[in-house]
Amino acid sequence: MQSSNHRLRDMEQHHPLLSTGVDVEAGSLAAEVMGGGHHGGHTAGNRTLWFIQDGCGMVCATITWFLVLYAEFVVNFVMLLPAKSFWYSLLNGATFNSLAVLALASHLRTMLTDPGAVPKGNATKEYMESLHLKPGEVIYKCPKCCSIKPERAHHCSICKRCIRKMDHHCPWVNNCVGEKNQRFFVLFTMYIALISAHALGLSGMHFFTCMKSQWNECSDFSPGVSVLLLIFLCLEAILFLTFTAVMFGTQLHSICNDETEIERLKNEKPTWERRMRWDGMKTVFGGPPSLLWCNPFTGLRLRRLLLLTQGRRSGSEFSV
Repeated sequence: MQSSNHRLRDMEQHHPLLSTGVDVEAGSLAAEVMGGGHHGGHTAGNRTLWFIQDGCGMVCATITWFLVLYAEFVVNFVMLLPAKSFWYSLLNGATFNSLAVLALASHLRTMLTDPGAVPKGNATKEYMESLHLKPGEVIYKCPKCCSIKPERAHHCSICKRCIRKMDHHCPWVNNCVGEKNQRFFVLFTMYIALISAHALGLSGMHFFTCMKSQWNECSDFSPGVSVLLLIFLCLEAILFLTFTAVMFGTQLHSICNDETEIERLKNEKPTWERRMRWDGMKTVFGGPPSLLWCNPFTGLRLRRLLLLTQGRRSGSEFSV
């Protein structure tokens, strides 16, 4: 496709002219169901609920919730409620359950937030003419989703969309980690690491206490059942702590160096002005450092979310 004003190239490896801050929309683009066809979801100002209907991702997300809720059950009903010290149970229970709620909220925000998807099918002649490009300038079209690719955008084969500043696709949150939801993914890994470390500490304290007294007095469950539940919790906590601590560190490193994981693996040379350290953190988390950085509920509008969920239809994806 060629005109007097610009040239369009189908390329996957590219250095496009469009910046990540440009919202490319063609008319009243709403969500397109993966595989083509009709728009799906309730639109409110061109916004619909984002959800990727990938089988593997949905299973992994369900397993994540099950494991967190399992940890909640063991910590509360096996260790804390039978404890003799009221203040020990109250303080640890409030801390652990608060962190677990924040972890699950961060997981939901990561999963249900548009990671920065480029609208499908916007590489039309009319739209490209509306860009008023200079003669000889080149823009790049993704041949897979037929969209104009902004700078630093990459195509996700699972989401079937080009994602701005795509870091990676994580099946545990059933979504890509990109420009708009990286903050929530960082919070998710941080809170999971914290509750995992807390659960390990409580398990060690519980074993130590029960070894000095009778196991029957330490829990409302039989000794055998209690030991099996605690062993599984410890194994889960060790795996989760290791994985999420590493992911948390790598995410902070990527943010501070303004380089996504894909860009690092592909060894792409930066053609953009890099935001280093605190500038990168402020860009991802929004504003100067504050406690709001740790709040996954920031910017959440429940009324809008309820409106969006009313119009959901079947399909592989609902997007913003």
